[in-house]
Amino acid sequence: MKLTILGTSAPYPRPDNACSGYLVQQGRTSVWVDAGTGTLAELQRHIPLSGLDAIWISHAHADHTADLLTAYYALRFADLRLPHPLPLIGPPGLIDRMVGFLGHRSAAVIPEVFDSTEMRGWHELVVGELALSWGPLDHGMPAFGLRVEAAGSVLAYSGDSAYCEGLVELAEGADLFLCEAGASVHPPDGAVHCTPEDAARLATAAGAKRLLLTHVDAPNARERALAGFPSVELAVPGMTIEV
Repeated sequence: MKLTILGTSAPYPRPDNACSGYLVQQGRTSVWVDAGTGTLAELQRHIPLSGLDAIWISHAHADHTADLLTAYYALRFADLRLPHPLPLIGPPGLIDRMVGFLGHRSAAVIPEVFDSTEMRGWHELVVGELALSWGPLDHGMPAFGLRVEAAGSVLAYSGDSAYCEGLVELAEGADLFLCEAGASVHPPDGAVHCTPEDAARLATAAGAKRLLLTHVDAPNARERALAGFPSVELAVPGMTIEV
């Protein structure tokens, strides 16, 4: 299984770094995981939009979803054509949010572009050669983490979430745990992101083998996480990792 980093920036894209987006592949199967601002352009460095088997979205914040709108334009109005609607797996209300941006007439047309599955609770779905499973996490809004299994390997992805037992369960025994570290410290009104220390604690509790930090806020995040977990890397745009 191969993971390619399309972007890690939060909460807006920076030069040479799009917002959250990842490409997960096994054999001939490709899934775009989170469609943050700027990630569609980066995706096309590796695969055409029409070559995807599915899109999976962790939660509805714009830095994880904004390029769904441009993907819609590409598939609806441009030179790309699909033989069938592209499966889109996302949180409750995602399609309604898209309609809010695209206009009410799009409600009848979006199903021609995206075959939408709304995530609620714990569930699993096989997409080609990838077995996806997901569960709800703690981000102050409907948000989900992802577990991907293929050819005996396991990739876990936190989306955006504070430390929670659901995330420990999703990452259990993962060969690679892709975890956001979007908080430098916990705010006084309650955590909705992980700190580097949280990511290390999660990886330890889950028995993960490797920790890959993304969506990072603290400049010394890797060093902070290494204090609590022995194998830590920083996600870099364009990086490809064999899981």
